[in-house]
Amino acid sequence: MANQLDLEEQEQLDQIKHFWKQYGNVITWVLIVVMGAFASWNFYNYWQRSQAQQAAALFDEVDRAVLASDASRMDRVFSDMKDKFGGTAYAQQAGLLVARQYVALEKPDAAKAALAWVAEQSSDAGYQALARLRLAAISLESKNFEEALKLLNMSYPASFEALVADRKGDVLVLQGDKAKAVAEYEKAYRLFDARTEYRRLVEVKLNALGVDVGPQNQVATAAGK
Repeated sequence: MANQLDLEEQEQLDQIKHFWKQYGNVITWVLIVVMGAFASWNFYNYWQRSQAQQAAALFDEVDRAVLASDASRMDRVFSDMKDKFGGTAYAQQAGLLVARQYVALEKPDAAKAALAWVAEQSSDAGYQALARLRLAAISLESKNFEEALKLLNMSYPASFEALVADRKGDVLVLQGDKAKAVAEYEKAYRLFDARTEYRRLVEVKLNALGVDVGPQNQVATAAGK
């Protein structure tokens, strides 16, 4: 009986050896790939968390520089953010933040550079749209109307269409094209939610151009006025 068991065990061992000889390398490589992928995934998640933490810390430095109106410090820290964490949302937020402060400090070229970087580098359509709208506002302020319209004619998410139309109306008014300005303001008025204060501002602009807003919140152009 013992001999029979020994023979069966030996046969099983031989089968295992044969199987491993035939498929052992494949199994080993599959395990290496699986374990390597798992380790890479864990490392990637760790790296992502580490990057986010470091970017957040640097963003806080940008915020402090903005609050202190320290232009040289803003330049230095924002440059570090672009170099080290340019692909993060923190860097794009920092770009919008420093640009606003540059405008307040009457440094339009620095503001445009920061906004242009956000518009070109951000993968977020919302950040891109905000950057382009603010660039258009700077161009409008400097009376570079063609540049402003070029920026406003770019592609924007649907949620920004009302703001874009309103800003186009502003440019066209300053260019003296009343008919086109009215058309853009009408579009903005239709697109803005009736509960927003901004819609009231568009209504004021339309009134100033001789256009009345009807009782059903529809824009009625005063023909012949």
